[in-house]
Amino acid sequence: MEAAKTSIFLAIIFLLLTSALSLANAKVHAHEFVVEATPVKRLCKTHNAITVNGQFPGPTLEINNGDTLVVKVTNKARYNVTIHWHGVRQMRTGWADGPEFVTQCPIRPGGSYTYRFTVQGQEGTLWWHAHSSWLRATVYGALIIRPREGELYPFPKPNHDTPILLGEWWDANPIDVVRQATRTGGAPNVSDAYTINGQPGDLYKCSSKDTTIVPIHAGETNLLRVINAALNQPLFFTVANHKLTVVGADASYLKPFTTKVLMLGPGQTTDVLLTADQPPSRYYMAARAYQSAQNAPFDNTTTTAILEYRSPHHGNHSRHHHSKGVKNKRRPIMPPLPAYNDTNTVTAFSRSFRSPRKVEVPTEIDQSLFFAVGLGLNKCPKNFKPNRCQGPNGTRFTASMNNVSFVLPNNVSILQAQYLGIPGVFTTDFPGKPPVKFDYTGNVSRSLWQPIPGTKAHKLKFGSRVEIVLQDTSIVTPENHPIHLHGYDFYIVAEGFGNFDPKKDRAKFNLVDPPLRNTVAVPVNGWAVIRFVADNPGAWLMHCHLDVHIGWGLATVLVVENGVGKLQFIEPPPVDLPLC
Repeated sequence: MEAAKTSIFLAIIFLLLTSALSLANAKVHAHEFVVEATPVKRLCKTHNAITVNGQFPGPTLEINNGDTLVVKVTNKARYNVTIHWHGVRQMRTGWADGPEFVTQCPIRPGGSYTYRFTVQGQEGTLWWHAHSSWLRATVYGALIIRPREGELYPFPKPNHDTPILLGEWWDANPIDVVRQATRTGGAPNVSDAYTINGQPGDLYKCSSKDTTIVPIHAGETNLLRVINAALNQPLFFTVANHKLTVVGADASYLKPFTTKVLMLGPGQTTDVLLTADQPPSRYYMAARAYQSAQNAPFDNTTTTAILEYRSPHHGNHSRHHHSKGVKNKRRPIMPPLPAYNDTNTVTAFSRSFRSPRKVEVPTEIDQSLFFAVGLGLNKCPKNFKPNRCQGPNGTRFTASMNNVSFVLPNNVSILQAQYLGIPGVFTTDFPGKPPVKFDYTGNVSRSLWQPIPGTKAHKLKFGSRVEIVLQDTSIVTPENHPIHLHGYDFYIVAEGFGNFDPKKDRAKFNLVDPPLRNTVAVPVNGWAVIRFVADNPGAWLMHCHLDVHIGWGLATVLVVENGVGKLQFIEPPPVDLPLC
C-alpha cells in the first residue's frame, strides 16, 4: 500500500516537473512586419503588390506549442491593414485576433500595432493573413507550431517539412478588382492564376523558370504543410504517383489516413506525410479548382510545383524550397486531377477525418443554433444607374446568414463597443434560427432572396455548450462554403446533403472521435453540424472564407460574455490599439 502511495506521489511530482520544464522552455518570439508595396513580377507583368517585408508570400513563423508571439506591424502601404492569426485560439486576447472593425480598428497608413498572444495546446499548421478588404491576396504566410521542446510528433519524425501555400493571383490590383465589383454590384473578375509558394508554375506564361522546387532524396519522408490561402476558391491538391498520408488539419492531429488527393477550402490547412518511394525523377505537385457553384465563372487553370528527387551527394537540402528550375531536365510527370465539380471525391475525403482518439465532445447542449448560409440578390436601388446593378437581371449580389447580411461598423470595433459598453455599434438580435423556415435546398421563393442588412451579433454565455447547424441554401446557387469561426476550434460531428433533418440526421452524429477544425467546408446543397464550449470571452467573427462572400455579408459575430473571475474575463485592450 505504502509503495503504491509512493509511486503515485512520484508520478505526480514527475508530471509537475515536466509541465514546469515545458513552461520554462516556452519562448517569446519577436518579429517586425512592414506592410509595403513591392514590385512583384508574375505572368510577364510587374505589379506593385502589397507584401510583408518585401516577401511574397510573407515570412514563415516557426514556434513551439506554448510559445508567445510578439509581432509589430508597421503599415507603409496606402491601404488600411490588419493581420489575422488564422486558427490561433487567442484565449482572452481577442484584441490580437485581427479582423478589422470586429476586434480592432485598422492600422492606418503610417501607423503601427503590436500583436501579442500565446499559442497554447495547438500543434501543426496555421497561417496568418491580412483581414482588411482583399489585401490577403498577397499578404499571407505560414505559422508552423511544433511540439513543445522534448516532445514528439504522434507519427515518425519526418526528414523535412515544407510549407505549401496555395494562392490566387490577379494580373491586376486585387483592391481595384473588389472595388469595381462593389461599384457594379456584379461578381468580381476571377483570378488569372493559382500559385504554389507564390509561383504559378510551368503551365502559365513567363513562369517556368521560377517554378517552386521541393527537393527530396529517395526513401525520405517530407511533412507537407498544405495551406489554402486562395482568396475565393476551394482547391484540389495532389502529387503525381505519390500517396499522401493525412496526419493533421488546422493545427489538430488526426487519425492517419492515406489519399491521392486533398481538397482544402480557403482558410483550411492539411498536414500530410509524403514518402519518396518512387523511381527517382521529377513529379508535379498540382492544384486546381473545386467548383461547386453551377454556372458561375471561375479560374480553371492549374498551378504546379516540382517534387524533385536528388542524388544522395547533392548539397544542403532543407532550405532549397524555392530553388530555380534547372534547364534541360526531363519534363515532370503530371498527375490526374479530379473534375472541377467532383463533389463525390470531396465527400469521401472529408468523411475520412477522425480525431486520433476519443474526444470530449459536448453531449448536453445549452444553445442550439441553426444558421442558413448562402447568397442573395438585392433589387436595384431607385437612385442607382443600371451600370451599378450588374448582377442577374439588373440586381446587386449579396449574401447572408439567417437572412441578415452582415455590415461592418466603421467608427469603432465591435469588441471595443462590447468592452466599453458603447451603444449603437451593434445589436445582439442575430436570430438563432432562420426567421422563416423554407425548403433550403429546393426551389426557394424569390421573396426570400433579398436579406436585411445589419450589424447583428449573437450572444453566448461563458461556458455554454453550443451546437450550430450550418445549412447551405440554393438561393442564386448552392455552393460549398468554408465557414471559419475566429477564436475557437470546434468538432465537426456530422455533415450531409439536402435539408438537415433533426429526427433522422442526429443518428449520424459522431460523438466519439470527430475532427477538431477551425474552418468547416459546408457541403454544396447540404449541411454540417459543429459543437464547441464557449470558453473564450470576446467578439468572434464567423464568416465564409470566400472573400467575395464576406464582402457581400455572409458573416455574423458571436459575442461570448465574460465568466466569473479574472481567468474568464477578456484582458484589457493594449495601449497601442489603433484608433478609428
